[in-house]
Amino acid sequence: MYEVVGVSLINSNRIYYFSPNNIFFQKNDKVVVETERGFQLGIIKTETLKLSSEKLSLPLKPILRLATEEDKKKQIENEKLAKEALENAKKIAKKMELNMKFLDSNFTLDRNQLIFTFLADERVDFRELAKKLASIYKTRIELRQIGVRDKAKEIGGIGPCGRFLCCNTFLNDFNSVSINMAKNQYLSLNPTKINGICGRLLCCLKYEDEQYTEMKQKFPAIGTRIKIDGKEGKVISHNLLKNTFIVEQMDKTTIEIENKKYESNQ
Repeated sequence: MYEVVGVSLINSNRIYYFSPNNIFFQKNDKVVVETERGFQLGIIKTETLKLSSEKLSLPLKPILRLATEEDKKKQIENEKLAKEALENAKKIAKKMELNMKFLDSNFTLDRNQLIFTFLADERVDFRELAKKLASIYKTRIELRQIGVRDKAKEIGGIGPCGRFLCCNTFLNDFNSVSINMAKNQYLSLNPTKINGICGRLLCCLKYEDEQYTEMKQKFPAIGTRIKIDGKEGKVISHNLLKNTFIVEQMDKTTIEIENKKYESNQ
């Protein structure tokens, strides 16, 4: 088990876990943390927790310090400058006839790196663009091409469940999701029902898939012919949550059977 604390980066709903690093803090304190993108400002969202390695991305990065007034002032300046940089990048890319749709730009707290994210239908050679931006802002430039799922992760939004998107709040990596998971849970295969706002299959289809698979093992398979209490027929559907299944009898009428009654007949 690892001691961790949940931190959300500025302008993000997602919570990342960091090592407390023996620093005393309270919820909603602003802190400086080390991330893959460099030093960034974050907000403490949880008390110190103990989590297993399966729930974490190891190795853990540390909380470096409580944010000073100078850090907070620099963050405000960085956000203003990043907005200007985003508009400049759009103008320069347009002049260079690069097919790029810019989404966001961010400076690391120390301004050692300026990161742009963009969408594009195909690979883009942005080397000249990066050079021009580096000559203007005198810092390392990173241009990240992302997909539609990454866009949802970056921007966030409200899912069909009415809650903030999983990818934007707590998922560290995108789960592998397949249409078979929707079938396994007897969901309508209507794309408007099983696709997220990114247009891809809902990440949450994976959450209960294993449980549905385990539950179905206790039921007679669809298409199985069974006989219970002298009534013979073919299993045509399951209701796993009610623990019942529907049997079509020889006269084409249907009857709902409790699964425990079926199990007791085995």
